[in-house]
Amino acid sequence: QVQLLESGGGSVQAGGSLRLSCAASGYIVSSSYMGWFRQDPGKEREGVAIIDHADRTNYADSVKGRFTISQDNAKNTLYLQMNSLKPEDTAIYYCAAAKGWVRWPMNQADFTTWGQGTQVTVSS
Repeated sequence: QVQLLESGGGSVQAGGSLRLSCAASGYIVSSSYMGWFRQDPGKEREGVAIIDHADRTNYADSVKGRFTISQDNAKNTLYLQMNSLKPEDTAIYYCAAAKGWVRWPMNQADFTTWGQGTQVTVSS
């Protein structure tokens, strides 16, 4: 059974940093596409960053230059380093794994396994 478990969320002031982790079990993080999404209450879930088996990455324009997605094969863990955080980054962040090809911009329908989410709150 594939499971994804996020951690690392919290509350920070604008300009601060957080690193989210997503530990995978029953799945090899580098075997296919993995991504981070976020959702603010009342809004649609938004794709933030994606990484493939060759460590190629892509980012939503809203986070480009501030967020970095990476994966550690030895730890079977996906990461999202978030720097220069803004209040508009406040959301629940989810990691997700895809089985095959994915679209860009990221579409949650392409991802088959999801973590439970971790809250990120950025205050001004």
